[in-house]
Amino acid sequence: MKTLSLWIFGLLLIDPTGVLGLHHFPENYVMAERGNSVTLTCNTNFEGPFTWKFAANTVDEAEEIEDFDPMYKQVGKNLIVSDADSPTLGEYSCWSGEERLSSTFLLVEAEEGNNFDSLMKCWAKSYDCTFSCNWAKGLYTAVRLGLGDDCEGRKSCHWVNSSSQHLNGGFQFELSHSLSPYAEETNMLVLTAEAIMNHNILRRTKRFYLRDIIQPESPQIVNCQEMEQEVNVTIAPPSSWSSPHSFFSLEHEIQYKLKDDGREIKVIGSPSVLIPKKISMLRVRSRDPLVLSNWSQWTPWKNVTY
Repeated sequence: MKTLSLWIFGLLLIDPTGVLGLHHFPENYVMAERGNSVTLTCNTNFEGPFTWKFAANTVDEAEEIEDFDPMYKQVGKNLIVSDADSPTLGEYSCWSGEERLSSTFLLVEAEEGNNFDSLMKCWAKSYDCTFSCNWAKGLYTAVRLGLGDDCEGRKSCHWVNSSSQHLNGGFQFELSHSLSPYAEETNMLVLTAEAIMNHNILRRTKRFYLRDIIQPESPQIVNCQEMEQEVNVTIAPPSSWSSPHSFFSLEHEIQYKLKDDGREIKVIGSPSVLIPKKISMLRVRSRDPLVLSNWSQWTPWKNVTY
């Protein structure tokens, strides 16, 4: 087994991805269950003899290691890997002499628990044609999202890669959908995520209605009009909210502090709200009252002076 250990160590030195992992999605890859047998195919029209390589070593060399059961079997254009696990994970390529015919990566399913919701959060600022998702910071070095049933079945998919890193160090995505904002939702959005960590790949699918992820941006405090006994606070929807506002309504919650004792009180109304006159400051947040969406973030506290 000493020879085997040296061979494995040599592969890791030759193939940087064996140590550092992938930071992109390979054009071709096969995902296998850890420890299971898997078949790789040389995707070429070439009909002559060819050899398989793993990193810089030919597969034949691996089969001849002393005291080591063969891990590989070549059948036509296929290479059967008997044990999908380290150190058999990584890039395999088939060659005719010095010509590289094709390549594919062998990856295994990530052993991830049922915490997909903790990894990814999605929200929509309005009922328009886009929504956003954030992937939490972690050990995954590449993440991509796909929308639609085809992505779940891997028949075909338009993958969306991260547009940037968000402030907490994870990945941020902007996705587009074709749902009509004026029609009642009958179909759920089907969102598939793939994430790579070293040679492990996580695939998860999440189904939800657009209304489930609606979270408006903070509204605008337009005016605080002093009246005899009260203050009339006028609130406007955020600029990103769907229009016409007569159809896409919002309800607003005002939180204010009393001057006398500093008590904080909340009241809901729309588009204007009457509150007591003797207050020191206030702030506002909004939500869609028809679907009881998530509340927006609070506006900053606004000092009230007369």
